[in-house]
Amino acid sequence: MSGTTSNSNEKSKMDQSFKTWSFDEPCKTMAWSPLSDIELTATTATTAVSSSSSDDDTDLIFVGVYAPKKQKEEDDDGKEKDDDDDDDEEMEPYLSDTVQSLDSKLGGVLTELLLENNKEFKNGAKAGTTLPTVRISNSDGGKTQRYIVIGLGTETNDENDDDKTTTVGNALGKALATHCDKEKKISSAKLVLPAVVKSSQQQQMFTDLSSTFYSTLYDDNRHRTKKSVKIAAKDVKTLSIETIGDEADDDAVLVSSWNDALLRGKKIAYGISMAKDVVNAPHNVLNSVSLADTAKRIADESTDGCLSCTILDKTECEQRGMGAYLGVARASETEPQFIHITYTPPSSSSTTASTKNKRVGIIGKGLLFDTGGYNIKTAGMELMKFDCGGAAAVLGAARAIGQLQPPGIECHFVVAACENMINEKGIVPSDILTASNGKTIEVLNTDAEGRLTLADALVFCDQELQCDSIIELSTLTGACMVALGQKVCGVWTEDDKLWDQISSAAKTTEEKSWRMPMEESYNEQLKSKVADLSNLGSRYGGAITAALFLQNFVSKKVPFAHIDIAGPVWDDKDGATGFGAKLATEWIVQQQQQDNE
Repeated sequence: MSGTTSNSNEKSKMDQSFKTWSFDEPCKTMAWSPLSDIELTATTATTAVSSSSSDDDTDLIFVGVYAPKKQKEEDDDGKEKDDDDDDDEEMEPYLSDTVQSLDSKLGGVLTELLLENNKEFKNGAKAGTTLPTVRISNSDGGKTQRYIVIGLGTETNDENDDDKTTTVGNALGKALATHCDKEKKISSAKLVLPAVVKSSQQQQMFTDLSSTFYSTLYDDNRHRTKKSVKIAAKDVKTLSIETIGDEADDDAVLVSSWNDALLRGKKIAYGISMAKDVVNAPHNVLNSVSLADTAKRIADESTDGCLSCTILDKTECEQRGMGAYLGVARASETEPQFIHITYTPPSSSSTTASTKNKRVGIIGKGLLFDTGGYNIKTAGMELMKFDCGGAAAVLGAARAIGQLQPPGIECHFVVAACENMINEKGIVPSDILTASNGKTIEVLNTDAEGRLTLADALVFCDQELQCDSIIELSTLTGACMVALGQKVCGVWTEDDKLWDQISSAAKTTEEKSWRMPMEESYNEQLKSKVADLSNLGSRYGGAITAALFLQNFVSKKVPFAHIDIAGPVWDDKDGATGFGAKLATEWIVQQQQQDNE
């Protein structure tokens, strides 16, 4: 699947940044970034001292601390006062009983750190915050160890506090990865956790910690050479998580569940890494052909072959009447590649032989580069490689689902891949295209092309695959970025249950979302004088009219949500964020659970 050929020039090609690119031929494959090879494991210890004893040669030890629960104060009328933090408030250092034993072993250095820095640290009330690194030499003349106190948020015993558990897991994962990279010349690290709620929520925390840890360590070195190559935390080999528990606990069962959760998070991180790779890739590497190759490789690597991949070529798309998608694709260097990955759950996951798996469609906008067409972009074109952010999220989710293998849910991942370029075959303003459901579309602006490709993808999921529900992710409009900025995605759906599902998934993954209005009166803007509808509304409400346009290609009986990720899919400093891959994965995983409630 490498895309290279076995010939006499192969050795010299291996020294090139673009191994499969030539003057006459487009790139046939895209390299994948490897996940960090740091081994992440979990275990238990009966005390904090035993978990960091003198015979422990760990280089870097993170000490997790909970802030104490705040006591609610009442005003003169007996009402609870607002629980606002006072930046000038001096806080008394607080360490739980389990951490106090470690502090005593270290000569009270943790308490001293709190005394010096507690105004900002607030006893670790904000998860992921840290105190300065302290170095301590063993009394027997052994190696010097580094200790970092890390906040776990406010202590809670509420097993139903899902939001706090998720926040802690993601915050810890990011902080651990950041400091493992920052602290040089260490090969082993450990996180010591005080007793936490032993529940499914704790497993979720470990999953979130793992997925965020590996995602934070992502580095794209595919097109770097020699000294430009960057490998985060390159010296670290292991990170162990030790939870201080009760001797009466069944440690074997707990440890097994925690390690399963860590592995689950790593599988999700593979999907996030894939999404970042796709968005980061330049167009002379990533085109519709190399994206189709990526989809095939995702299917090939799936556990037990649970993913299968079909690529519809130009002829097969023409047979289905995909005139909207093919109209955009006419000016591409590479022929259109309509990607369809199918996830089939293990047969043993069905409760009875007569049980039918729920069938869902996950569609991603796959514009590998968007020049704007003949309505050419006048600014920011260098960023338009991220216009495949929806496809990236969907393929990332497919990769994760192929490893997670959730039961009872059949998934169809669909991407109508092409580029929006300019040549003598390219569509021009005033052209009329016919979508595969027979609707005619007047093209008022060739830079409103993503919705044209999505139209035929939606019809495919609705009519040919007969999906029970459909979500679609796309970098569709700049208008959504104007409304919600670069951190929040917009969600348009008329189905309240589907919105609840997406909102729940977004809270779990901490990918911020906001439900947007489906203002029916704006449909007037999409009326055409010569066709069934136009592909562009007026200047105002552009993100809403884009969502309304897409509704024309899905049956009203099918729950459908359009998710505009144009803002959060890209970070101006770091590049691709992988936004949407974890969200789509979580939405899929939650489907069976929510249907059974």
